[in-house]
Amino acid sequence: MRIFDPHIHMTSRTTDDYEAMYAAGVRALVEPAFWLGQPRTSVGSFTDYFDALIGWERFRAAQFGIRHHCAIALNPKEANDPRCVEVLDVLPRYLAKDGVVAVGEIGYDSMTPEEDHAFARQLELAVEHGLTALVHTPHRDKAAGTSRTLDVVRESGIPAEHVVVDHLNEVTVREGPTPAAGWGSPSTRTPRWTSTGWSRSSRSTARNGSW
Repeated sequence: MRIFDPHIHMTSRTTDDYEAMYAAGVRALVEPAFWLGQPRTSVGSFTDYFDALIGWERFRAAQFGIRHHCAIALNPKEANDPRCVEVLDVLPRYLAKDGVVAVGEIGYDSMTPEEDHAFARQLELAVEHGLTALVHTPHRDKAAGTSRTLDVVRESGIPAEHVVVDHLNEVTVREGPTPAAGWGSPSTRTPRWTSTGWSRSSRSTARNGSW
């Protein structure tokens, strides 16, 4: 069996994990950019991290026969730090790199105006680059955050099939619209478009080859 893992943070894992994953059947994965647990205080710390995702992690995965893809973004938690806002200006050069298949993780943490700006801008970048958007729902006040997330996504104009809304639970499972029906009215919202997954119809997948 060949397995594709659509959301895993290999930066936090040992090389032994790659070996175990290959033995289990994993042949491709997507690693979204995320908050590392320690606040980053400059654009340079982000670019070092992005360089590792598109370089070192790709190389490390290849040693075990696994195709490494990644998503690049300014995460919502750090979007609130004014020292990091310029990360939005360097994202376009990373979104054009080989192996980058999405903009993410983006979305909300505390639902602040700063997060509104970062979220909207990165959805614009996803549209401009023909990439999937990987959206992280907030850990706190998840139902309200998911509803606000879907409103912003709909207003952005990004095609529904180019969006993955992740980190949902039983409270939010009925919030998402069905891609086939479009964003539509609340009556078109079903549980289909709510769990982790990956849109293989995305232009970014075609650009970077098959799994």
